[in-house]
Amino acid sequence: MTALPRGETPGHSADPEDRPQEPSDLPESRSEARTEAGPEVRPEDGPDLPDDSPDLPGGAAGSEGVPEGGSVDDSEDGAGSDGAPGAVPGEATDAPAVSEAQAELAAQRELRKRIEQRKTEKAGPIAAGTGLSGTAAQLLAAVRAVESGEKTASAFYEAPAAPATRTAAPVADQRAHLPRAVQAAPAPQEAPEEAVEAVRAVLAGAGAPTALAPGAVGALGEQAAEVLRQDPWQLLAVPGVHPEQADGFARALLGPACGPDDGRRTAALVGWLLEQAAVRGHTALDVVAVRTALAGHGVTDPETAVDDAVAEGVALLFQEGVDPAGAGEFTESAEEESAGDDTADESADASGEEEPGPALLGLDRYALAEESLADGLGRLANACEKGADWTDAASAAPSPSAAELIRAVAGAGLVVHSGGEAARAEPAALLVAARGLGLRALGATHSVDGRRRLAAGAGDTGAAVTLPGLLSGAEGPGRDEEGALALDLLVVLDAPQLDVETAAALVESLADGTRLVLSGDPGVLGSAGAGRVFADVLAARACPQVVSRTPDPGPIGELVSGIGIGELNQVGAPGKEVVIVPVRDAGEAVHRTVQLVADSVPRAFGIDAADTRVITVGHGGSAGTRALNAALKERLNPGPGRFGGFDPGDRVVHVPAPGRTVPGVVVSADAEGLRLDCEGTPVVVPQGRVASAVRHGWALSAHQAAGTRWPAAVVVLPGDAARGLSRPWVYTAFSRGERHLSVVHGVDQALPRAVAEIPGQERTTRLRALLEALPTPDASS
Repeated sequence: MTALPRGETPGHSADPEDRPQEPSDLPESRSEARTEAGPEVRPEDGPDLPDDSPDLPGGAAGSEGVPEGGSVDDSEDGAGSDGAPGAVPGEATDAPAVSEAQAELAAQRELRKRIEQRKTEKAGPIAAGTGLSGTAAQLLAAVRAVESGEKTASAFYEAPAAPATRTAAPVADQRAHLPRAVQAAPAPQEAPEEAVEAVRAVLAGAGAPTALAPGAVGALGEQAAEVLRQDPWQLLAVPGVHPEQADGFARALLGPACGPDDGRRTAALVGWLLEQAAVRGHTALDVVAVRTALAGHGVTDPETAVDDAVAEGVALLFQEGVDPAGAGEFTESAEEESAGDDTADESADASGEEEPGPALLGLDRYALAEESLADGLGRLANACEKGADWTDAASAAPSPSAAELIRAVAGAGLVVHSGGEAARAEPAALLVAARGLGLRALGATHSVDGRRRLAAGAGDTGAAVTLPGLLSGAEGPGRDEEGALALDLLVVLDAPQLDVETAAALVESLADGTRLVLSGDPGVLGSAGAGRVFADVLAARACPQVVSRTPDPGPIGELVSGIGIGELNQVGAPGKEVVIVPVRDAGEAVHRTVQLVADSVPRAFGIDAADTRVITVGHGGSAGTRALNAALKERLNPGPGRFGGFDPGDRVVHVPAPGRTVPGVVVSADAEGLRLDCEGTPVVVPQGRVASAVRHGWALSAHQAAGTRWPAAVVVLPGDAARGLSRPWVYTAFSRGERHLSVVHGVDQALPRAVAEIPGQERTTRLRALLEALPTPDASS
């Protein structure tokens, strides 16, 4: 490992990346000052990469991570690392103190008495699904109508205008055992101008910025103006709006009629807290954490507020260890849990039974997705042919790990495969073997680059697709008459990037008997969307698991492998594969980064600047992606930015949907919008969406870089990045370079501390418990 002379490392305050921008002129709003541009870059020759110097520093201590974003908002780790597990955004540290012990005990006794009374009043069990509302209830009703024979499945499909080789995804899946999760939405359509104007009038009348009108119509529908008049706190549904701002808007509309315990306010707050948690990767939150957060927002009776939100269908209440068929008893169970640890302990001692897990509160969209996904994975695990003989194919495998994977897939409908970059050759070998046996086998990746690498490994361009392309029908074999993908085997690479809604849509698109392999590196950052599908399936041990024994080669592979087990080791890099560039401050970090990309790396390795990516912790700050992209554009493609800040030749990332980034290059612009070349695919971004859907892409966050590799990577760690580091972040960023890795290092001991002591934020989900509750393949056969 090689380094340049080291300087001092003064600290700076880290700026959370990828956080939604807050409207600064809402009533009682908060505004955040950000540094948007980097220091001036001197167009001088960069330094030659040296031969010898010290390694990365070692040390031990801990720090908290800052979110990283892969969503359309601005938080790097948008799912993922903002605070402690189960933390709730907006939670106040000065919540009201608890009541005196005697009063609390009396309240607990009264609560338990009320719970028992409600239980005895029940005439029978509550039917599953009665807590659902809106679209969720409609989907469940549709599925039950098909299962009972009341309606045919074709009643829920739109007849195609003409036969097509690739059919669109059906409106409802007649094979679903539970309501299926909605697939990724297409690009937002223009809101009706009349509806937008009506909302503008409401906003203007309350002194709120009219720029929120299109977002309000997009979130609340064409009746948004009337909705806001009746319930001003529905403004929280607009991205970037916070409770203080919605409160100011409500006071302007309602006057003294509104208060902190207004039912409309408390219900909207519960939904907002859960939505913000989903941005950080949680599909549910501990109900106690939600109550605490509500108290921090001035709600005087958080328990009643949560109960009312559940009753109104804003959220669903669950409890681990309780059968979903008893959904009607979840509220009582949660209240019983809150009645106090002493009484709960007495109950447990008397019965000798294990206490149920904590009560969880979640949005119905994620509850449906997790239940549908668990059901679908169980269906696939049990429905395939178990006696397939793939012995000859396994014998011809190129490695022992590939042979083990082939044998596992031959005997199971669901298999999990884990390993590093080199292990990607094993799913490729599985695809070759399966296609050689005459099976309709396909591999799906997170990115176009991943598709290219998988196709090269399988020796067949038709063997690999991107997952978004497969689900949309733009790639792959299309769907059969029942809406199922026409496949016998699907191998999903980059599985840690699967959020729960995408995974549910994918699994419900697979027919009974289709084999599914989830393959990925458990060390990388998780999905930008809510959930931790790959980690939950691994932890549940609901299917065979194959762990690759193929190590990643070279100095970069050795370095990354050590990071994966919490060790930042010194590695030999005779070919300057790994170079450390110490810097004193953020300004020097930007300057040295530009030198590396434009001069040093091309001169030393012959790697063009277009094939090098810069990865940093945040979007904001003096060395975040914005500042770095501004400096790199000035050096690599200077121009006036006449197309909404972009010029032909600019490297960009297109964000067609939250959590999904596609690299591209600006080609031109016209009346239709900004024209991009996204890895061979022409894309036109409408003018109205350029600001929100396109960003410069020489420098990326680690979430944006996940699933893609480049010949060279430059990882920038200025002093203010220390709070944003964790082991998964470092692992992901350092593994993006194929031939060369430069680390612009200004965080001193924070880097080894993050690798050794910060494993990344846990996400609160229900999928693992749901999978563990399923019958095993042997038990069900």
